[in-house]
Formats: sequence, C-alpha cells, structure tokens
Amino acid sequence: MYRITKLINNNVVCSNDAEGNEVILRGLGIGFQKKVNDSIEDDKVEKIYKMENKATSNKLQELLADIPIEYITVCTEIIEYATKKLNKKLNDNIYITLTDHISFAITRKGNKLEYRNVLLTEIKTFYEAEYEIGVQSLEIIKEKLGVELSYDEAGFIALHIVNAELDTNMGNMVKITELIQMIVDLIRDYYGKPLDEDSFNYTRFITHLKFFGQRLFNNKVVEDDDEEFRSLVKDRYPVDYQCAENIAKLVLEKYNKKVTEEELMFLTIHLRRMQMS
Repeated sequence: MYRITKLINNNVVCSNDAEGNEVILRGLGIGFQKKVNDSIEDDKVEKIYKMENKATSNKLQELLADIPIEYITVCTEIIEYATKKLNKKLNDNIYITLTDHISFAITRKGNKLEYRNVLLTEIKTFYEAEYEIGVQSLEIIKEKLGVELSYDEAGFIALHIVNAELDTNMGNMVKITELIQMIVDLIRDYYGKPLDEDSFNYTRFITHLKFFGQRLFNNKVVEDDDEEFRSLVKDRYPVDYQCAENIAKLVLEKYNKKVTEEELMFLTIHLRRMQMS
C-alpha cells in the first residue's frame, strides 16, 4: 500500500517507496477524489516510475500532468519493450524525452505537420536494432491509439533510444550519427573498396564510433600511458594509422576537436580488423 504525498492528476500521484525514495505512481483514476496522505492499494497501481534524481522526477511529473493517460501508457510500453529487446539499462530521461516526442508527433500528425527525418538512411544503417524497435513502436501506437505515424518517426524513436543508451543529449546524438557517416565515407574512399557491413568487425567498429562520438562531444578524453603499445600499433599498421589520422583531421576541421593518441590507436586497431575480415 502506498500513501499519497502529492497529487498530479486523476491518474498520476507521488508517493514514497519502502526505502523512503520518492516514486511516481500511474493508474487509471488512482488520484480521483483523493487527497494527500490518502492510501493507494497496490493493485490500483499500473506503473511505478522511480527516477534517479529530483530534477528528473520533477520534469516527469510536469509532463505526466499534461499528457493524456493513454499516451503515457503506450510510451511506457514502448520503453519497456526497448529495454527488454536490447537487454540494456536506459537513462531515465527517456521517459521524458520519448514520451514528449511521441505526444508531439501525434499532435503534429493531427495537424498534418509531419517532419521528414533527414538522417533516416543513416539511422537504419548504424542503429539497426533500435530502428527495428522504432518500427515496432509504430505498430504499438497504431494498435493502441489508432494513429499511423510515418517511418520517419521510427527513426526519431530509434535516436531517442540510442540517446538513452549512450546517456547523451539529442543534439549530440544527431552530430554523432552525422560523424559516423562521414567517417564511414572517408574509410571507404581511403581503402578504395566497399566495407563488409555484414561482418562482425564492421558492427563492432560502428559500436566503437558511437562511444567515440559520445566521448568527443561530451569532452571526455580516453587516457592511456602505454606509450610502447601505441608505438607498436603505429609502426605495425602504418596504412591503417594514416587512415585514423585522416579521421582525426576531419574531426578537427569539422568540429574543432582534437583526437587523442589513445583514440587514434583504438581507431587503427578497429580499421585493421575490418581490413582482415
């Protein structure tokens, strides 16, 4: 049994869990004709949101107060589906960012103001699992809300999911996606042959680039004092190291950010693995 500490609306209230942490409870009508300190039976609670910090909790409360309960239910189902499918912990902010995005997308659909996703091709290529979740999300929205959104929205949903995986913001997520495409184009031109996009080494490299981009745009530096190993990699794979240096030059020219020697080493190793596959 929960005790109400704050009323949000008829379907959302705040309470405390057994450890005394603030939680947000969602359930059809659980706040109707209730007041602070009234109790809520466990079987009336459909979803418990436990945010990691107060600021995130406050933002979610504001959002849940303004969005129809059926939208909230569908968005939560999508997030839980994504978490299970990817078997990964997603940043709590996705409950705010994705719910807000889908709610707005439905509103835009009603007003015939749908957005085109200019990164859709890149998203399909680099975030295949997340895009598939985005496509399934469209089916959930259509089935539960009767709204048919475009595949552009599947791409946007995928970006929100990747954003929550990498724990970055949407602006950086767009830049990371653009960066990955530029790097792949550079590599293809440098070696003068197509990349085997079905190989495990290619998949592993794209994963590395996601986190490389995250570090780059969050100004986080990889530090490694193994000078001997870096020299060995550079001397043994000079062709691949030159390609890594070309990537660093691109990053500097495009984003005015310097790629460290450690990052160059990791890029070189991944480039060599791809050429061997």
